[in-house]
Amino acid sequence: MRLLLYEWCCSGGLSGPDATVLASASASGEEIESLTREGRAMFLAVLQDGCRAADLELHALVDEARAMVLPAGVQPHPVAAGAERAALVAAARDCDAVLVIAPETGGILADRVAAARATGTDVIAPGPRFIALAADKQATIQALAAAGLPVPAGRTLAVEDHWPTAFHRPAVGKRLDGVGCDGLIWVGVDEPWPPPAGVPLRIEAAAVGMPVGVACLTGSGWITPLPPMRQQFSPDHPRSYIGGEPIECEHLARRAVHVATQSVAALERAAGEQARGWLGVDMILGPREDGRQDRVLEINPRLTTSFLGHVTASDASLLARIVSPQANPPRATPKPCRFTLPDHAIA
Repeated sequence: MRLLLYEWCCSGGLSGPDATVLASASASGEEIESLTREGRAMFLAVLQDGCRAADLELHALVDEARAMVLPAGVQPHPVAAGAERAALVAAARDCDAVLVIAPETGGILADRVAAARATGTDVIAPGPRFIALAADKQATIQALAAAGLPVPAGRTLAVEDHWPTAFHRPAVGKRLDGVGCDGLIWVGVDEPWPPPAGVPLRIEAAAVGMPVGVACLTGSGWITPLPPMRQQFSPDHPRSYIGGEPIECEHLARRAVHVATQSVAALERAAGEQARGWLGVDMILGPREDGRQDRVLEINPRLTTSFLGHVTASDASLLARIVSPQANPPRATPKPCRFTLPDHAIA
């Protein structure tokens, strides 16, 4: 199978017109650089993992301005500045399948998946309704709440709207279609309300507990959760995500897996279509052992950085499982490895 790998940051997105969409969502260049590091780490990890699958012929779109050394055997496709979307379409036509890794921000993920699908090539991603629902944080929360899943109390704020003075603190504000921690706003108990934002936000009561991510492999109606991982954040910058580690407590792991699978199923029902490929479910596991303080935060309809921890522990290609689940049926998944994103060290 000729498989095309596309990662927005590495495949020319940062050299194209859509780079301004992501920049406007972020508070600083440091956050853009953080997202770039995450994207590069995922891109290289997926390519290296794919080289373990004998039946995959790997092709990769690579930004000419951001040269990188690819694993041996990967066929590079250089992308000129401003030509990233056109290059994706052209390369997709010559491949059997495409894996798209891109931010939801500004509709970038949905657009690139749709562009690749328009060529008639198989795209390993959820359908358009699922992506649209998952990319909208408020719509996701409403769908989960309607299904009885635990979510943080919150509401939307339109562009330039002021935060309600009586809103619960501590509070969190996030762009409706944001990705990662870009532009994340934290309001402490005694801190003043932030000024109005230039983009629509979802604001919510900050959940207390352990931040956890659960990756799920999906397709043809099945949902296979991988072992959950505790998310790690920088001690110097609490809103800066730097990696993950396995959850040692089996009770907490079971709680996380149950919430994740129920959440994906609920979003499938709300979207009216089944998911496909890798999904990431972010949540907070609260201090109560009965799980009544657990809260689901969002569902990412694409590959997430937890891939780095799972792929290190896997004795077979995870990419092969994502692309061809029928030929690579689920097996006992080992506990993931602790991982740190490049240029970071967990204290």
